[in-house]
Amino acid sequence: LVREFPELFPKDVSSLPPEREIEFSIDLVPGTSPISIAPYRVSPNELVELKKQIEEQQEKQFIRPSVSPWGAPVLLVKKKDGSMKLCVDYRQLNKVTIKNKYPLPRIDDLMDQLVGACVFSKIDLRSFLELVGYYRRFIENFSRLALPLTKLTKKDQPFVWDSRCEESFQELKRRLTSAPVLVLPDPSKTFEVFCDALNWV
Repeated sequence: LVREFPELFPKDVSSLPPEREIEFSIDLVPGTSPISIAPYRVSPNELVELKKQIEEQQEKQFIRPSVSPWGAPVLLVKKKDGSMKLCVDYRQLNKVTIKNKYPLPRIDDLMDQLVGACVFSKIDLRSFLELVGYYRRFIENFSRLALPLTKLTKKDQPFVWDSRCEESFQELKRRLTSAPVLVLPDPSKTFEVFCDALNWV
């Protein structure tokens, strides 16, 4: 899509998109009063950068001066390349916003959709690994089990789905759809403690 419609994916957005027939709004909890939070304190250097970014967004007409009773503070977040990203703290607004509620699919239903599938791509594989990775703390030896699959997602790695990949895929599916048996600890047996970061407990 990016190669076919490059004009829709510019590296730098210089203006707002054209007006559409559909207008969006934020639904609030009935009876909500306007919320205005005082600005955060910033250092002199941050203030210079903040003014610069605000002026740039005003020139592009992304923002405009406002006297609205609603107000949210802004803050600068340092990015990996060292530049600063302007962020707006909408946490208080989010508390009174009516959220859309969508039913989440069950894991076993998602796995049923893969029954009979025989052709996979790296995109499909990454999607699967992201799903099981969310539950990795509940899967013992997750890294070892998923290793044949994660190798296939590496750059310039030929996508060859062999028996080890199939075994890994089926075992991860089984681990996700079968509940572990939990029992009360037996004090007469030896306990094995796994420490997260320290060598003592």
